[in-house]
Amino acid sequence: MSGLLIRPRIRPRVAVVLVYTAAMCMNGLDSTIVNPALYTIAGDFGRPLSAANTVETAFLVALAVGLPVAGWLGDRFGTKRVFLGSLTAFTVASAVCGLAPDLNTLVVARAVQGLAGGLLTPVGMTLLFRAFPPHERMKLAKVLIVPTALMPALGPPLGGLLTEHLSWHWLFFVNVPIGTAAVLLGVFGLREHVEGPEGEFDVLGFWLATPALGLLTYALGFGPSQGWTRPAVAVSAALGAVLLVAAVLHQVRAKTPLLRLRLLADRVYGSASALAGVTAAGLMGVLFVFPLLYQASLGASALDAGLSVFPEAVGLMLASQVVDRLLPKLGPRLLTVPALLVAAAVFATLAIPGVAENAWSVRGLMFLIGLVLGTAVLTVQISGFESIGPADMGQAMGLFQIVRTLGGALGIAACAAVIGGGHVTEAAADPGPYRTAVWVTAALVAAGALIALRLPREAPQPPPFDDEEEAPPGEGLAADEARAVKG
Repeated sequence: MSGLLIRPRIRPRVAVVLVYTAAMCMNGLDSTIVNPALYTIAGDFGRPLSAANTVETAFLVALAVGLPVAGWLGDRFGTKRVFLGSLTAFTVASAVCGLAPDLNTLVVARAVQGLAGGLLTPVGMTLLFRAFPPHERMKLAKVLIVPTALMPALGPPLGGLLTEHLSWHWLFFVNVPIGTAAVLLGVFGLREHVEGPEGEFDVLGFWLATPALGLLTYALGFGPSQGWTRPAVAVSAALGAVLLVAAVLHQVRAKTPLLRLRLLADRVYGSASALAGVTAAGLMGVLFVFPLLYQASLGASALDAGLSVFPEAVGLMLASQVVDRLLPKLGPRLLTVPALLVAAAVFATLAIPGVAENAWSVRGLMFLIGLVLGTAVLTVQISGFESIGPADMGQAMGLFQIVRTLGGALGIAACAAVIGGGHVTEAAADPGPYRTAVWVTAALVAAGALIALRLPREAPQPPPFDDEEEAPPGEGLAADEARAVKG
């Protein structure tokens, strides 16, 4: 009877790429798509905007909380099981968000989304990088750029369009069919991989690292706008910092730590992680502050300011083509260092008086930011894991995402601190502090060029097998085909 059952035949690598892209597009889009709808959500529920802001806060804090445990869960229970479980939770929570009858329900469902999203990113990239050995990861540039960079850039304009022409409920409903299809494809197409973590679960590390990241994310998100001396912000910042220091000391000394911080001692991976934090700080900072500068200089509307950064997304798409073609020829160091220096120059140009007043200059420079900084970010993301073996991949991905997430939050906080935490309320606002904040982001990106000098000169090369059929599992496309024929 079982012979009559028809099971779809899906190539594992194709399934990994499709499921990863769908899940990460949902996660990346949801990190920014709600922002334009907060006023509408507050009005519909009869609550002040400050209360509606908890919708975004809940997502970001919960996302940070999920990151420390992602690597351990994937190793312990299997990357396929954890990824699909998280994707299911994200999809169900999206439906609950869309159906939420009150703000409290929406905030709780949004927190579940964030927690699931915190697991999705590192576990999903672990699935992807285990399926493709180092010398084949350069082909993944077109896959990685869409969810990690393009979707967050598309979030604000798409959120504004859906809210204006349909309703804010559709910001969440769009995830349901995509998430359902991705889960079903993953059930049949993904392969399970259970690494099996050594030793017992690091309970102390969990109770130190998890609240530390949550508290710091909250403080960095609200400190600049609400004031660092506000009790909730001040306590969160101080307690989060203390817990983070304690977590680092514990992780270094623990026999089986929740986060293998010793991986950062690896020259390539450690440099890539530091670069991820610095570039995230610069990019998220400039995307935060430049729309405010644009409004201060031109008296533009919030929608116009949001659309002014959209050409960056077009540059990002082109960057995936650049990396795919140039990384094998130039190598990570020679491709990343010039890209970061050019990006820093472009950032600085945005701060020059008179530039922000010209709409077409802004569009051209934003396109260049997407192209050159996107090239650097993709190169780092692809080449940074060259020296990481399959057994450490889950841990390395989780740690990489933590550094990048904190870097982005620090970049926004630094820019908000420079401009005084205020917002543009009229066309006559002084653009000076905003230009200074843009200079800060340029300095961050320029500093990244120094770190990039530690990247390897050569791109990853395929292993020297005479016969690809003799390659170990996962070490070549031809080897996969050969095993399929033999099977």
